[in-house]
Amino acid sequence: MIFIYRTIDNKLQCRDEIEKDCWINLVNPTEAEINRVSAETGLDYDFLKYPLDDEEIPRVEVEDDQAMIIINVPIRTDDDIIYDTIPLGMILNDDYIVTVCLEDTNLLEEFNLSRIKGIATFKKTRFIFHTLNRKTTLFLRYLRDINRRAEKMEAELTKSMKNKELLALLNFQKSLTYFSTSLRYNAKVMNRLLRGKTIKMYEEDVDLLEDVIIENSQAIEMAEIYGNITKSTTDAFSSMISNNLSTTMKLLTSITIILAIPTMIASFWGMNVSVPFENSGSIFGFVIILVAALIACIFCIILLRKKDML
Repeated sequence: MIFIYRTIDNKLQCRDEIEKDCWINLVNPTEAEINRVSAETGLDYDFLKYPLDDEEIPRVEVEDDQAMIIINVPIRTDDDIIYDTIPLGMILNDDYIVTVCLEDTNLLEEFNLSRIKGIATFKKTRFIFHTLNRKTTLFLRYLRDINRRAEKMEAELTKSMKNKELLALLNFQKSLTYFSTSLRYNAKVMNRLLRGKTIKMYEEDVDLLEDVIIENSQAIEMAEIYGNITKSTTDAFSSMISNNLSTTMKLLTSITIILAIPTMIASFWGMNVSVPFENSGSIFGFVIILVAALIACIFCIILLRKKDML
């Protein structure tokens, strides 16, 4: 899909045709849409294509009068992982700025001028830095959400010890790994932009980028801290579940040993050989055997308790 916007009277307005100083937002575009944008804007076809690879590494490339900036942005998914990252490409030249992504990242909603001041489609550098700022803020929001959900899962694990909660913690840990890796790649991109040799920047742009770098560093620290906490918690509960299983197996083994004793004694009187009390015709022999089995079971129970198996 292709969406075209341009700042008119300090508001982002949707346009039908590509115009100078407009913002073109491509969401999982077709080949025809990519070719159209490339032909009408003069932007490199490969630059428009690179961000559509979900394994693309964040980086900055400059060619002639155009630049491509790729960062990773966080998304929420419907599968078990819940949180993931995908590439977002920003390609610009003197007249146009294009964003390319496999999924809708709600940039239009985030760039509503009633909430963000000083952004316009003709201020391309400022536009890019505001994009970096919004996506870094989104990382922070999702990190807090992951931490809150993980704490809830920990509380449930202390009560149930079910695999469902443990698997959820593992998925949160996987999401935090994705976030930490993506944030580090984004940091490299921002530091290269800060050096000022990629795109033209004014003093206000530098201040904004420095603020974004600080927030990104904060997000990296949060991702590492939450990741370590989640990993430690997951390992601890895994050990507890294994320990509970071991305790249960010991108990079942002990019960099996205790029940095997009277069974073994009774089996002696089921053999086709002569045994004591066989022809006595009295219940006294049965009582003796029963008492002997009971004493043997009690002795076995005492022994197992000393071995900490009961």
